[in-house]
Formats: sequence, structure tokens, C-alpha cells
Amino acid sequence: MDKNRVSRKEAIPLSEALKQFIQASRMRAPLNTQRIFAVWNDVSGAGPYTTRRFFRDGRLTVTVSSSVVRSQLYFQKDILLAKLNARLRQDELFISDGPWSDPVKELILK
Repeated sequence: MDKNRVSRKEAIPLSEALKQFIQASRMRAPLNTQRIFAVWNDVSGAGPYTTRRFFRDGRLTVTVSSSVVRSQLYFQKDILLAKLNARLRQDELFISDGPWSDPVKELILK
């Protein structure tokens, strides 16, 4: 039996089947990281100024090319973090560990 095969026990919605497939094929972490980066661009509005992004262990590190934008983002850090996590909880493509856990625990601006 193929270890990546999703077991068929009962009828399930397609969205649930996709989540099971993504978890079984080990694509969850890279896809979640891409969703986090996309939501960062939407929530912060700093997508054009963002030069580098890195996410690991709940820490989102963002490098911004403009010092003015970086200082504005720094003062809104807590609000941005709350908005980012709220949007990720609502995102159907983001597969979280649980409905109460925050995927992004810390925001680091460089």
C-alpha cells in the first residue's frame, strides 16, 4: 500500500480531501509559508518595499527597503501581528494546527 495514499472510509468534502492530501504529501509547511507571505503583503501594505521574507518557528522576519516604512511598521507591530493572524485563521488555504493557535507569534522588522 502506498504510504502517501489517503484512506477512503467515507465520503468527505473536497476541501477536507485536499487538506489530507497536502498533509500526507508534506506540502503543508511550504504552502503555509507562501500564504503567510501573501497575507503580509495585503495586511501591511508594504509589499512593494519588502525585499526579503523568512518564516520559521512562528517568527516572521521581514526586510524592508525603506527606513521610513520600516519605522511606521514598527509602531504598528502589534496591530499588524493581530491582523495577520486573524486573516490566516480565515484563510481556507492555510492549514493550521488548531483554531486557537496563532501561526505567527513574533514579527521581526529589518
